[in-house]
Amino acid sequence: MNNDPSSWIPKELSWLSFNERVLQEAQDKSVPVVERVRFLGIYSSNLDEYFKVKIADLKRRVVIDEENGNDSGAKEVLKKCLSKVKKLNATFDRTYISLLTELASHNIFLYDEKEITPEQRNWVIDFFRRNVLKHISPVILNDDIDLVSFLKDKYAYLLVKMTRFPRKGKQASRNSGEENVREEKNRDKDGQSRVTYALIEVPTDKIPRFIQIPTFGNKKDKVLMILDNVIRVGLDIIFKGLFDYDEISAYSAKMNRDAEYDLSSQMDRSFVENMSQSLKQRLVSMPVRFAYDKEMPKEMVRYIVKKLCMQDFDSVMEGGRYHNFKDFTGFPNVGREYIENTPLPELNSVDFDSAANAFEAISVHDILLYYPYHTFRYFTELLRQASYDPAVTAIKINIYRVASKSRVISSLIDAANNGKHVTVIVELKARFDEENNIKWASRLTDAGVKVLFGMPSLKIHSKLCLITRIEDGQPTRYAHIGTGNFNEKTAKIYTDFALFTKHPELTHEVEEVFTFIEFPYIHTKFDRLLVSPINARKKITDMVENEINNARSGFTGKILVKVNNLVDKELISELYKASQAGVQIDMIIRGMCSLKPGVPGLSENIRVISIVDRFLEHPRVMYFYNNGNPKLFISSADWMSRNLDTRIEVGTPVLSPILKNRILEILSIQFQDTMKARVIDAEQSNAYVKRGNRKKLRSQIAIYEYLAGIEEKKLAKIAAAQGNSALNKI
Repeated sequence: MNNDPSSWIPKELSWLSFNERVLQEAQDKSVPVVERVRFLGIYSSNLDEYFKVKIADLKRRVVIDEENGNDSGAKEVLKKCLSKVKKLNATFDRTYISLLTELASHNIFLYDEKEITPEQRNWVIDFFRRNVLKHISPVILNDDIDLVSFLKDKYAYLLVKMTRFPRKGKQASRNSGEENVREEKNRDKDGQSRVTYALIEVPTDKIPRFIQIPTFGNKKDKVLMILDNVIRVGLDIIFKGLFDYDEISAYSAKMNRDAEYDLSSQMDRSFVENMSQSLKQRLVSMPVRFAYDKEMPKEMVRYIVKKLCMQDFDSVMEGGRYHNFKDFTGFPNVGREYIENTPLPELNSVDFDSAANAFEAISVHDILLYYPYHTFRYFTELLRQASYDPAVTAIKINIYRVASKSRVISSLIDAANNGKHVTVIVELKARFDEENNIKWASRLTDAGVKVLFGMPSLKIHSKLCLITRIEDGQPTRYAHIGTGNFNEKTAKIYTDFALFTKHPELTHEVEEVFTFIEFPYIHTKFDRLLVSPINARKKITDMVENEINNARSGFTGKILVKVNNLVDKELISELYKASQAGVQIDMIIRGMCSLKPGVPGLSENIRVISIVDRFLEHPRVMYFYNNGNPKLFISSADWMSRNLDTRIEVGTPVLSPILKNRILEILSIQFQDTMKARVIDAEQSNAYVKRGNRKKLRSQIAIYEYLAGIEEKKLAKIAAAQGNSALNKI
């Protein structure tokens, strides 16, 4: 393995380059303005998770280095990351201001408490009294308040400062209008004004973050007000009469915690109990970032930082007036339709629609769906039919993230009620979905479903469903093997492949995966599937080595890869070796890429692009030319050490020549993207792919048109066959 540090890009820095690409979408004037505002929300949400996971991990490594007297390089990487975040946030602030101007050109205004008219203020006060006040419970900050335990990750806060000036000379100081003169003239006996701090949680779980307020006569304009500012209007209503103050002000702030937790191994508690207890640790884990309004008084910042027990290497970051910008992902369009994306109607699958039921459709041939272009309802319909089909005897599925109102879960419960043997493997360690999955596990168990939690040491990330059906007196298996979660919500915004098959070798090995999860001590061999941590790393390495040997023998060596993240150093070393042997490697990497492409003598035969557009690119695909007998796999696994060594992941070969070619066509369209593709280079500069004299091509739209064309041809073929049949009858 290549151990030269200059050959790698730290994954934490590479991740920031990915989020910079998200921020580029907010700056791209070809994107409708409302969608650009929402991309600011996506950027902010991503950054929150980045601090909770990656920055928190870096800080733990810094502490370990300091305790052991080592230097792993974590401190230097942390310094570079925080510097990069600061630059990106400055770009974020400029972008936000420019978008406000652009929204105004479409007669959409985002007003604060100082910009509204007297009539609007009266309306806001009435709205506040009726809808907001009941959800406000300020916490008065004093020496007894443990702020670390109180603050929550999910919320934005207003930090309130109430100042009482000495009675003597108060009027004169107010008339002066100069704060420094006022502070000199208005002292308590101890020489200081009396200051009280309070904390208000902005109740975005109860009330939308954006409130549309009336314009009183101007029908053309649309005015929105952020909930934070509605609360600012109501500050006196909250505190007046209960506290004695002459001046009151509020400043926004938010805090991110370390998202890691210690999964207890106590043998006298169940896995669910251990998991629940570990989640409580996250709620009180130490802060890794405190972001605050740059207008907040310095003494107030110092007071809060001290209360949060933050260290000198922690992230205390000043920012704009609003925090928890992730809520901007739901920014409402109160203007014309054209200022947000035109919806793409979900495509129907003629293969499924032309059959009497889902099992008949899959029996004809393997079916490949590509979300969100195809509708997800064919999978939920498969489960619905299986839940009451008398021929179905068993259903097995593993769930990682599911929708809050999941039809998948409902059908599994219906199947159990109908006497089917239903086994559900619930991954309790799906980050930030742990609590939901515990609830689902409890509900499924109560319904009589057999619920398994796999192994504490291996996170289960595969996307498998297996249905056993009795046909001609024999058990027949139907399998779903995919790259994305069984989640109706994300299937509308993530691109993912889903393969439906009854191929006996593939379905047998899917059954073996479920056996391995339930009985990991039983030796299991897989010939067709790539299964982490059993054989995936070795098989991928062997296929790369095969391309290297072919190239060295004078034959064509070619590899295509599409993954979310490429950070595994062993695989990157293999790719470097392949490039040096003359293998042509083309990759689409959405997120982190620690490999340095296009470096002479190291990786000159490696080309990497990244596509960020309206849908989140999520599939994992591997293609190996194999001297003219290509192998193509879709998989749930990224090329990261955790996905290959410490998770259960599954990749499947695509055996149908038609489906294999379809995936290659889709990849080809993406490699030709001249609008949303960025070049990933050694400097992580995120330059857009140069169009030259090529026509504009936006791959996500082109893929939709390509798939729509395929479905139209199938319909035409069926119509022609029906027409010929009718003529023959005549």
